[in-house]
Amino acid sequence: MTRILLLGGTGDALRIARQLDSTHVYSLAGLGKVPDDLACAVRVGGFGGSEGMAQYIADERISMVIDATHPYAAQISANAAHASRAAHVPCWALRRPAWQPQAGDDWRMVGNWNELTAALAPFRKPLFTLGREPLAHLDEIPVHQFWTVRCLDPHQDATRARIIATRGPFTLEGERALFALQAFDVVVSKNSGGGATEAKLEVARERRLPVVMLRRPDLPAVDREFDSVDDLLDALRVLA
Repeated sequence: MTRILLLGGTGDALRIARQLDSTHVYSLAGLGKVPDDLACAVRVGGFGGSEGMAQYIADERISMVIDATHPYAAQISANAAHASRAAHVPCWALRRPAWQPQAGDDWRMVGNWNELTAALAPFRKPLFTLGREPLAHLDEIPVHQFWTVRCLDPHQDATRARIIATRGPFTLEGERALFALQAFDVVVSKNSGGGATEAKLEVARERRLPVVMLRRPDLPAVDREFDSVDDLLDALRVLA
């Protein structure tokens, strides 16, 4: 019998977890809300790197790893691929397609925080949708800028920053209202793909705002890749 270790933390991963029975394990890093309505076991916390994950796979008699983490969780994905090889079990990955620029988009691609801040230099009111990373840089905000940072983590506002602690999905109407109220002049985003947070890009397009887009990291090769939850679930049903 196949026993799955599902690495998650995304809405896509939760969809997969809802299809798993008590044989399987859904693993979360511990950020955000921990679901309490799943039939599968839920594990919260890290493994101690790839070696720790490999040991967990062996100890728990895991026979397959599914990496359904965020496209920017490169270290976790690398650990999953390495641990699976070390434990001699297959590793599947859900790799959702990246967003693609459309007519009228003004995307400025960057590869790291230094490139990002350089690209933001001409602007005054950026909206950050990168997660928690900007919280570590609130003491570096240029004097001509006021940041709005949207992330999961509650955090007190800074002298020149507003923190919005919330979770997607975000609607088009809600994003339009936020942009109109705050008068952002640039959006800062990861190229996460999927529909849960895409509305901000449509509003940026409508308002002709530039988007500073953080490039996706390189992810490791795995035994099978899927670009949709449905395709992955169909493949699991074949195994059952």
